[in-house]
Amino acid sequence: MKSCLFDMVNLKQRLGIALILPISLMGAIALPTPLKDAQAQTGDGRAITVRADVQEANSQTGVVTARGNVQIDYPARQIQATAAQAQYFSRERRIVLTGNVYVLQQGNSLRGETITYLIDEGRFVALPKTEQQVESIYIVSDPEAPTQPVAPPVTPPFNPKPVFKTPVSDP
Repeated sequence: MKSCLFDMVNLKQRLGIALILPISLMGAIALPTPLKDAQAQTGDGRAITVRADVQEANSQTGVVTARGNVQIDYPARQIQATAAQAQYFSRERRIVLTGNVYVLQQGNSLRGETITYLIDEGRFVALPKTEQQVESIYIVSDPEAPTQPVAPPVTPPFNPKPVFKTPVSDP
């Protein structure tokens, strides 16, 4: 365990400025199980917690990659997300989530194959799988809306077979 802690200290020193950004992620370079969860501590409540099977940080490019069962929690903006992979590009200040992505923010949800979160703009850009669609569900404030959901009108089920009548014979 002591060697893992030592590796984390060295990782922090190698990443330098990337870890003191107001919103940052920190990953471990293929470290063992005790360091699966990574959280950058900034002291101002804008930390993002990332959980994943594997996390890597590249100090040369400033890119942090989390792969496998990725879970992100960003309480300052009330964002929770899951994906197969997440990449944080510290220089561009964006997070790219890929693989069956689900994002929840203040009750609103967004699903897609690739979702990019532009941190400075607070904006999501979602792309679907080929030949599919992105799905979003928004909570809309409408004081005139009924409190109970309105049921759709009841229509008889479609019957592709026509109903035949008994033939009438001529008298």
